[in-house]
Amino acid sequence: RQVEQRPDAVAVECGEEKLTYRQLDEKANQLAHLLRSKGVGAEERVGLCLERSVELVVALVGIAKSGGAYVP
Repeated sequence: RQVEQRPDAVAVECGEEKLTYRQLDEKANQLAHLLRSKGVGAEERVGLCLERSVELVVALVGIAKSGGAYVP
């Protein structure tokens, strides 16, 4: 919903790095498509090992969009 309502607002910020809702959505969609092409689907577990960062948020959203579930 935020992507539609406020696409250019900052969605996530970590240190000097920032992503807008539009950028976050685009990056998460790219990851979701990649994960689906690798066989990730409903309730498929995806291991995730990242420090707190913008990339972590992209990964979490991308995994959710693919239908998978992340495992820290």
